[in-house]
Amino acid sequence: MAAEPTTREAKLIQYLNEAYGKEKELETALKAHISMTSRDAYKKRLREHLKETSAQAKGLERRIKQLGGKAEAVNLPGPEVASEAAAKVTAVAKKGVALAQGPLHAIRGTGEAEKLLKNAKTELFNEFEEIANYLAIEELANGLHDRDTARLAKEFRRQEERMAGFLQRLIPQLAKQVVREEVPARERKPATPAAASTARSTSSRSTTASSRSTAAKPTTTRRAAPKPKAAASTAAKPKRAAASRSRTTAAAKKPTTAAKKPAASRTRSRAAGSSTRATAKKS
Repeated sequence: MAAEPTTREAKLIQYLNEAYGKEKELETALKAHISMTSRDAYKKRLREHLKETSAQAKGLERRIKQLGGKAEAVNLPGPEVASEAAAKVTAVAKKGVALAQGPLHAIRGTGEAEKLLKNAKTELFNEFEEIANYLAIEELANGLHDRDTARLAKEFRRQEERMAGFLQRLIPQLAKQVVREEVPARERKPATPAAASTARSTSSRSTTASSRSTAAKPTTTRRAAPKPKAAASTAAKPKRAAASRSRTTAAAKKPTTAAKKPAASRTRSRAAGSSTRATAKKS
């Protein structure tokens, strides 16, 4: 009877089984994506990665057995029989999900380019999940001084990183292809200078009209307030009338003064005549 795995080994088996379950799930998804792909370079890279994925699953299964465990999608704690039964149920469920995803991926999008783009997005998502799995296993193994497991995880992580790099370069190409296939040519062109000029002139006219309407408002306010001027002119009329009357009065007084002067001269002339007559008598 095989010895029970130690706590150290059980922890390594747990993480290795998580990675193993993911690889088995992706084998089915990759086969579906390969059947949908018409781009030669893309299809070739998917086939290569499918081989890598199958090899990774076998490598993980081998390492799990070496540590005294059994390769399954999960390794639940508890009695061995119950754990094995639960692991089988989970593995079957995961495989069923993967099988169901294949036909669903085949009806993605409205055109071929969009289907490929969505598949590539899904693949990149899965690659980063696998990178995280292997990075965790590598560091866990280093912490437990398990060089074989650490070396295995590092090798598989680098394979996933290369595939992720390929997908990161592919996705922009597929997105541009979707634009060409799904969007009419007239809607892909940038705004022409004439259209931009028209937009600027329209904006300028609206701004000018707005400024004119704003400037007209104070004018209306000033026109509506002539009352103080009228009051001032009304108040000024009595002053003008008074000044006119004073000038008239002054003019009327001047002849009176002038009239007095002839009277005085007549008095002096009478006095002179009397003096002459008195002199004549004496002589």
